[in-house]
Amino acid sequence: MGYKLFLDDIRNVDMVYKNLTNKDFKIVRSFEAFKTVIVQEGLPEFISFDNDLGVDTEGNIAPDGYAAVKWLVYESGLDLSKLKFYVHSANPVAAQQIQGLLDNYIKFLLEEKDFR
Repeated sequence: MGYKLFLDDIRNVDMVYKNLTNKDFKIVRSFEAFKTVIVQEGLPEFISFDNDLGVDTEGNIAPDGYAAVKWLVYESGLDLSKLKFYVHSANPVAAQQIQGLLDNYIKFLLEEKDFR
């Protein structure tokens, strides 16, 4: 059975989803934790993305949700054609980047499968 993944450095699930709780998701607070969970457990059935993920342990701006999406698309090697996701980021520009990259990539994958 699949799992749901929630990427956000501060918020909990019930702050984003009315009828869900932290028990419904695996929660990751950083880009590195995001990658680790997916490498270890495979692609989730659903991912909820925040973009701005705070600062790292040295006070530098941490890799963000868009970096996580770029890793999924360009480096993970996973088939994202059936990925369900939602972008809950409060940053409208970054939310559009995340949404656009995933929408376009999934559309490409589905068209490629249809073409074969």
